[in-house]
Amino acid sequence: MGKVAYITQEGLNKLKAELDQLMNVERPSISKQIGEAIEKGDISENAEYDAAKDAQGMLEAKIAILRDKIANARIIDESKIDTDKVQILNKVTIKNKKNNATMVYTIVSEHEADFKSGKISIETPIAKGLIGKKVGDVVDIKVPSGIIPFEIVDISL
Repeated sequence: MGKVAYITQEGLNKLKAELDQLMNVERPSISKQIGEAIEKGDISENAEYDAAKDAQGMLEAKIAILRDKIANARIIDESKIDTDKVQILNKVTIKNKKNNATMVYTIVSEHEADFKSGKISIETPIAKGLIGKKVGDVVDIKVPSGIIPFEIVDISL
């Protein structure tokens, strides 16, 4: 059993849609490929059969992982999120005190992280350093390039 992961309803819906796609589209497709490879005769030296069986194994592993994620997901009640202190689902505007660059991140669960869209995992060093802090706080966060002081400029939903 995996660890509990807090997730939004939107994130859970995406996981369920991905699982549905794997089980109802990709699984039958691979089964069909295996059947076609078996019809071609001797499977002991059939590369198509071997490739289809490998793909089936990887697909079943993905399905198992997704089922585990869904089983351990706990929906976050977004109506109970406040903006007094940084917490999961907050959109946080921070200012790098070294170069004055301003960044906006939404802190989300590990499964919903998408750096390109500004969503960082609660497991990242930046998110861990920001959790529980208030607007105006300056936080020194250890990142791969060293320690960077960040000022919390705004917390919103």
